Amino acid sequence: MEWLQRLNEAMAYLEENIEEVDLARAAQIACCSPFHFQRMFSYLAEVPLSEYVRRRKMTKAAFDLQSGTEKIIDIALKYGYDSPTAFNRAFQSVHGIAPSGARLQGTALKAYPPISFKITIKGENEMNYRIEKKDAFRIVGVKENYKLNVEENFAQIPLFWQNTVQSGMFANICALMGKEPAGVLGVCGSMNDKDFDYYIAVASDDDVPEGMEEYTVPACTWAIFTCIGPMPSAIQTLQKRIVGEWLPTSGYEYANAPDIEVYFEGNQQAEDYRSEVWLPVEKK
Repeated sequence: MEWLQRLNEAMAYLEENIEEVDLARAAQIACCSPFHFQRMFSYLAEVPLSEYVRRRKMTKAAFDLQSGTEKIIDIALKYGYDSPTAFNRAFQSVHGIAPSGARLQGTALKAYPPISFKITIKGENEMNYRIEKKDAFRIVGVKENYKLNVEENFAQIPLFWQNTVQSGMFANICALMGKEPAGVLGVCGSMNDKDFDYYIAVASDDDVPEGMEEYTVPACTWAIFTCIGPMPSAIQTLQKRIVGEWLPTSGYEYANAPDIEVYFEGNQQAEDYRSEVWLPVEKK
């Protein structure tokens, strides 16, 4: 699979340059944005990319400490840590001991090997989708900024929805709904390699009320997946399946546009609740 080959080429690049990672270059090799590269990696590896890079750096640092005579400060600088304190903290978080202890004979250390991907497409459950090209559209709602960490985001974003409902802002957002797509939207916008803005919003031409924000979703082709099941687990599971099962064999790759969730009326805890995931795509 060309998609899988490019992903593994990006991982090989990271390994060769682990001392000073250029995330933008790795994403370029994988033919997607830094945001989508990190998200894709986290879905497939089930660990944030930043954590994987840290583990690989500390694995190599442990080898250096045991096999050489380099000063600890020099090894710290080699792996991108400007101070012994920061390096010591990172090393202890992986190995459970200080760097100085790694030089002692018989010390127990941890090694995290490089990752490469071999994807098995299970196909146990069908995935219902359609491909649609959409013009740009404007959304209005509230937003929060999040550091890019998929596992943390899966916990944080549902709390954002809960707080928006409890504050009464959700009803105000729904009152602005007036254009397609006709639902309440969860939109990842302003994405880069470190953070992103997440909007709870609706498509609207109305003026922006006080306390809300607007954002323009660019024109794009979307793979639109139907999701059936209670929130947030059903949509989070589907997002992982899209990346791990559909995308590698689809003939499409990520386009540089937001990920979108569309939530329709109904009981979101019901087993038959319907929502959608919009994946920005382009032909390879």
